[in-house]
Amino acid sequence: MDDLPLPKIKPAFSQDPHRVRELTERNLESAIGREVRQFRRQQGLTVADLASATGLSIGMLSKIENGNTSPSLTTLQVLAHAFSVPITAFFKGYEERREVQHVKAGAHLEVERRGTRAGHQYNLLGHIGSNDSGVVVEPYIISLSTEADVFPTFQHEGLELLYVLEGEVTYRHGDQLFHLRPGDSLFFDADAPHGPEILNKLPARYLSIIAYPQNG
Repeated sequence: MDDLPLPKIKPAFSQDPHRVRELTERNLESAIGREVRQFRRQQGLTVADLASATGLSIGMLSKIENGNTSPSLTTLQVLAHAFSVPITAFFKGYEERREVQHVKAGAHLEVERRGTRAGHQYNLLGHIGSNDSGVVVEPYIISLSTEADVFPTFQHEGLELLYVLEGEVTYRHGDQLFHLRPGDSLFFDADAPHGPEILNKLPARYLSIIAYPQNG
């Protein structure tokens, strides 16, 4: 009996360059489409109005706005003229830098906040401030390993989300107390005094995500 040919096995982590190129092109088309739609709406035009002003069909304009086609430079020049913007304005969303931060286990930054004491550890996992939205976001892992007679309270601008990972904590927000267990979350206006009131079960760890105005 003849040996059957072995099936070709594709490496588990291989990347198809054609697929990568396809995704890149699709992202560019979507970015251009978003800008075209935004300019059209800003100028109070319907798709039919824009078609009349440019000579492009309604179907073609719909495909461009939905990122389903790659417009030629000639088409982009016609659109740029209609909107009275430079042709480079259509690429703004694609070229814009999007922040991302990767913090490996054990590499996070330990910080001291007002009221920090022995056994209370605050690890900053990242910091992103967007000039466009005017909002700063800071995620922390807070670890409480020893009891203390007096617990720190905090009060600052913005919103805060707590998500309990381990242990149990009775947490104060203003004049209310919340008994938090693993899997529980607390989302609140951080302008009210807040902080752990009772450490019910140690060690306790929870994720804290704070968002506040950039100029705050």
